[in-house]
Amino acid sequence: MALLLGAMGVLALVSHTGCTDNTNGLSANGVPELDYPDVELGLAQRGPHFDVAYSRNVTALVGKTAQLNCRVHDLGNRTVSWIRHRDIHLLTSGRMTYTSDQRFISVHNPHTEDWILKIRFPQRRDSGIYECQVGTTPPIGHRMYLSVVEPLTTILGGPELFINMGSTINLTCVVQHSPEPPPTIKWTHNDEEINYDSPRGGVSVITEKGETTTSHLLVQKAKAPDSGRYTCEPKNANPRTVLVHVLSGEHPAAMQHGGQLRLQYPLSAALLSVMVTLMGC
Repeated sequence: MALLLGAMGVLALVSHTGCTDNTNGLSANGVPELDYPDVELGLAQRGPHFDVAYSRNVTALVGKTAQLNCRVHDLGNRTVSWIRHRDIHLLTSGRMTYTSDQRFISVHNPHTEDWILKIRFPQRRDSGIYECQVGTTPPIGHRMYLSVVEPLTTILGGPELFINMGSTINLTCVVQHSPEPPPTIKWTHNDEEINYDSPRGGVSVITEKGETTTSHLLVQKAKAPDSGRYTCEPKNANPRTVLVHVLSGEHPAAMQHGGQLRLQYPLSAALLSVMVTLMGC
């Protein structure tokens, strides 16, 4: 079923005939895959039509303003509305807002064909399908999926690690569910930023950015002063702390075997192994 906006802002149900149904199945990660089978790109179209290349699904961070863009060509004097499918709620019509939730704002520059639904301070519950609808007869709609995510930071093996004195402290920080790799990742020891050029020597970091970002902190020939709190602080995600104990002659069950933390990422483990070998020469 599609939705028709009346002159007084009243929604009525109309038949599916002539409307755009852009919902397919679910992707591997559970996010709906929205396809647009009835929009033929490259062909001349009469009347309002959506530019799907500029009206795509969006992934946003919790608390960071999200924007869903809907580009409509040849709109004429028709009205563009935004509807939230979760509760069939009319959010905006034209530049007017029809919800008491003041986080939702309609933005349109008269010199463009873009109609933007802006959501301030989005939360994970705001994830779902939103439809940009044009008030033709019958109405046409284009659906987009908003995914609001909260980046997850973990340090493998935490929250406490025990290693032998003289072995290598090997900490791996993993950042997941971030729309883009963190621009920087800062490591601190007992709340002081680690200086990789300090006279102590033997301290290095390797960062691999991607859909999942990993940062590896290596501290060779561990000594008692190397014990303490180590914190991984990604620029766009929450920090994570691990407590490291450098012990002499004791072998708790949680101790890293041989001073090496068993990694879940084989490539990272291979790179670290080579790095430690070279630094030990």
